[in-house]
Parts: sequence; C-alpha cells; structure tokens
Amino acid sequence: MQSEYDNKIVRMWVYSCVTWALAAMLAGVLAAFQLVFPIMNADLSFISFGRLRPIHTNGAIFGFTASIVFATFYYAIPRLLRTPMWSRKLSLIHFWSYIATIILAVVTLSMGYTQSKEYAELEWPLDILVCFWWVVMAINVFMTIAKRQEKHMYVAVWFFIATIVTVPVLYIVNNLAVPAGFLKSYSVFSGSTDASIQWWYGHNAVAFVLTTPILGMMYYYLPKHTKLPIFSHRVSIVHFWSLVFLYIWAGPHHLLYHPIPDWAQTLGMVFSLMLIAPSWGGMLNGFLTLTQAKEKIRTDATLKFMLVALTFYGMSTFEGPMMAIRAVNTLSHNTDWTIGHVHGGALGWVGGMAFAALYYLVPRLWNAKLHSERLAEIHFWTATIGILVYVVSMWVSGITEGLMWRAVDAQGSLQYPDWIEIVRALKPYRLARALGGSLFLAGFCIMLYNLYKTIKNAGSGFETSDLREGAKA
Repeated sequence: MQSEYDNKIVRMWVYSCVTWALAAMLAGVLAAFQLVFPIMNADLSFISFGRLRPIHTNGAIFGFTASIVFATFYYAIPRLLRTPMWSRKLSLIHFWSYIATIILAVVTLSMGYTQSKEYAELEWPLDILVCFWWVVMAINVFMTIAKRQEKHMYVAVWFFIATIVTVPVLYIVNNLAVPAGFLKSYSVFSGSTDASIQWWYGHNAVAFVLTTPILGMMYYYLPKHTKLPIFSHRVSIVHFWSLVFLYIWAGPHHLLYHPIPDWAQTLGMVFSLMLIAPSWGGMLNGFLTLTQAKEKIRTDATLKFMLVALTFYGMSTFEGPMMAIRAVNTLSHNTDWTIGHVHGGALGWVGGMAFAALYYLVPRLWNAKLHSERLAEIHFWTATIGILVYVVSMWVSGITEGLMWRAVDAQGSLQYPDWIEIVRALKPYRLARALGGSLFLAGFCIMLYNLYKTIKNAGSGFETSDLREGAKA
C-alpha cells in the first residue's frame, strides 16, 4: 500500500529549526562575551545581558529544540503508524501560530516584558497562544494515532506521547497568573510555593522538552540510519515507563537548603539518584545498537553525532543526580558548574541528536545527496571541541567559584568578602566558555552551508513511499 506523506510541513519545521538555532546561538555567544567584556552591552537595553539571556534560553529550548522535535513528529509519526497526518490544515495552523509566538517572544523579551520565571518568561497573552497551538498539534497527532494502520506503536511514539501530554500540564499550572495589564501579570502562587511550582515545571521542562522527545528521536533515527533494529525493544519499554514515572518527582533538588519542606528536598534528591538507572539503560540501549554499526561510525558524521549525543546524555544524567546530593549541592549550586552541566546536556545531547536529525532529514526531504560528508565531519569535530572547551571551562570555573565562596580565614571570616575578586578570578574560564560557544556556532554555520548546498538540488514536494517504511524501525 502506498500513500502520500506531507514533506512540505516537515521542510517548514526544518527551516524554523535552523533559523531559531542561529538566533539562539548568536544571542548565547554575545551574552557569554558580555560576562567577560561588559562594554559589549553597548548601552543598548534590548541587548543587555538580562534581556539577552531569556531570548537565548527560549530560543534554544522552544525555538531550536521544539522545531526539530515537531519536524520529527510530522516526519516519523506518519511513517511509524503507516498513516498520513490527520489534517494538513491543522499542521499549518500549528506551524504559523508557533512562528507568531516565537517572533512575539523575541520582541517582548527584548523590550523587557517578562514574568521573571526560568523557561517561563513569556507574559500571559503569549501563554494562551502557546496553549492554543499545542492543543491543535495534540488533536492532529492523537487523531492520527486513532486512525493508524499500524496497530503496534513503536517506543518512539510513546516518548512523543509523553511529551504531548505532560508539557501542557506543566506549562499551564506554572503559568497560572492574574493579568494586571496587556503585558503584565502576577502569579497565583507566592513565596516558597511559587518556587516549588516553578522548579517542578523547570526541571520537567528539561525532562519533557529536552529529554523524552529527543529520546524518541534517538529511537527513530538511530535504527533508521543504521538500518539495524534497536538493540533491545524490552529495554526501551522499561526505559520509557521508569523514566516518565521517576522524572516528575525530581524538581525539588533545585531547592535544597531553601525554605521548602525537608521531605520534599529529600524526595527530589532520592528520585534524582534513582533516575540514573533508566537514563543509563536508554543510553546503553543506544550504544549497543551503535556497536552493530561500529565500522560505519568511522566515516559517517551523522552516526558520530549520535554517538556524542548518547555520551553526553550518559554524562549529564550521572552528573545531575550527583549534583542533587546535598553535600555536593552546597558546592555546585548557583555556580558555573551548573551552567556546564546544563550545556553538556543542551549542546552535547540535544544539539548532537538535533544535528543528526537534520543530516538525516534534509537529503530525504529534498531528494538530494548530502553536499559534502567532509564538511559534516568538520562540523562534527568543530562542535565537539567547542562543547568540551565550554563544559570543562565551566566545571573548573564552577568548582573554583564554589570554593572561593566557602573559603574562610583562621578567624572564620570570609576569605573573599569582595564579590568582584571572585568575578576577576573566573574571567579566564568564562572567556574560554565564550570561545567554546563560538566554536560550536562556527560548526553550526558549516552545517548551514552544507545543507544549503544540498537543498539547491531539491526534488519533489511530497514523497510517495511504502507505508511500511519505519513501521519496523
């Protein structure tokens, strides 16, 4: 049986992905250099660090990452279910309302309109717009699932479902607010309750935007690109259910030694430690799949990105629980070490899998061979070196920072009471971080050129293919 898969909407998401990735990375590199050379603020309020940072984080998470996730939804779900998306009209409504949201987010954040909540800075009118297009997307996906011809649902679809169901619950509860004007509101929560809700949301935004859909991508693209089955379907199912159950409880580890109940802090710490098991189970499932194609890794940059992504997934999901231990958290909390941890996951895990997805998708969407495997290889090494420079410099900076904060003299007084002393001591590490980010950005620009040259050999707009493609991924 044959049917048309709508490649046009996937192409649109690919364009969105690379556009917002470039914007987010440029904002991130500029912000990193501003921490070393404050003069780069240029006395312009709209590019001051306080406004640039939420543009960077929202652009990276909800612009770059969400776009490649949605591209995968519209590409992989129909193929895994052997059924075209239920409504092309809803697909387009989802895309254009999303684009409107991201543009308005950049404008309002640069003007200083913010709820001042991590990863939830957007004001209430944009929150409503986000809920609108998420519901549109969810209806389209679940109607496709309901009408599927492939009755077996491969594990990637389950990871996608977890994202679609959980994100709106997190987003709506955390953003409950009383409007006090068109672009001003006040949270319905206050004090430590507000902090608890925020980090229940914040950590699970990492879980269900930066983890579960990326794992779904891994479980789809890895076997498809290697043309080999995933090492263990049983492990993938255990991985899914245990991860989804455990992750939702880990948020309080962001509030250790804060005025929230001690049992909640302990709960967050314990569940964070328990998360190592399913996370590493999924990582090993990916690694053992890759070992079946180890000869191909030497010459295939797409597989190299997957390998690095899985490596950083394993590192981040070990490092995070370790930082959730109270004794370690006293040293790491609010230091550059946390920044290194976050970007190890963001650049290594999410970025690596996103780049692999783009290298997989673009040649197939435009019916053209990748312009240059050599350029993809250069991109891989440039990005990987950039990630390592970034993360290692932040590890050193963070531990240095934490030790200097805690250092006391023989009389028990702070050894570095002047905060600016610590800032000066961290300057070389933060410069290294900015240079590492610049390398990562340079690698991305190489990929952009490579994909542009590939797209110049574009083929047809829709793909007519065997509906069984991907059903047995």
